[in-house]
Amino acid sequence: MSKKRPLILVTNDDGINAPGIRTLIEVMNTLGDVCVVAPDSPQSGMGHAITINDALYCNSIKVINGEPHTEHSCSGTPVDCVKIAVNEILKRKPDLCVSGINHGSNSSINVIYSGTMSAAVEAGTLGIPSIGFSLLDYSLEADFKPSKKFIKLITEQVLKNGLPKGVVLNVNIPKLDASEIKGIKVCRQANAHWEEKFDKRTNPLGRDYYWLTGEFVNEDKGEDTDEWALHNGFVSVVPVQFDLNAHHAMKELNTWDL
Repeated sequence: MSKKRPLILVTNDDGINAPGIRTLIEVMNTLGDVCVVAPDSPQSGMGHAITINDALYCNSIKVINGEPHTEHSCSGTPVDCVKIAVNEILKRKPDLCVSGINHGSNSSINVIYSGTMSAAVEAGTLGIPSIGFSLLDYSLEADFKPSKKFIKLITEQVLKNGLPKGVVLNVNIPKLDASEIKGIKVCRQANAHWEEKFDKRTNPLGRDYYWLTGEFVNEDKGEDTDEWALHNGFVSVVPVQFDLNAHHAMKELNTWDL
């Protein structure tokens, strides 16, 4: 008896027409039965936002080239896409959710702002093994080909071994040729931050407006971090948990006069 192919949900935050998700779909089609549910427009930086004050629309899209998967564009956020896929579109819970390939880094502190990773985290809260993939290249002309073999290898291992309960993977890939990537490292998230600035301007009607800018500052010198791995030619894999309890602080807070 042939083994049943896993059902794989594919989503992203750059939008259903982004080049990154096209590469991810291509790889996933070699590993299982694929259903794509992704935003109909770019949703970068949306974090774990959901749509509660507007209607959600989800349209089936005709797949070109006779590829064997189904696709749906959603008017909502990346998290909305996962929710509507699991609750309305798919006939059963998927065996895996993959999100990406994001155009740009989601390493270190960026993980908390990322729509790509929030989609993966949402699937994780539903008990679905999940992975977010990002390439350190913001260009729409980014070359995703070097990422393919690493994405396939990591995905195969998750399908084979599963993931610890409450954990999803945050995978970042350096902007290098495949021959230049030294391998894969399991890392911790670097302790870094953004020093934000706002570029204040005035429009022709005299109204002030702002553009958010900033500088990424990494003061973490550890050689076990995602930032170190990426700057030294490795793919970084960070296990992320969505349990936000600060367990180490509970003992101290229990000494307060509350």
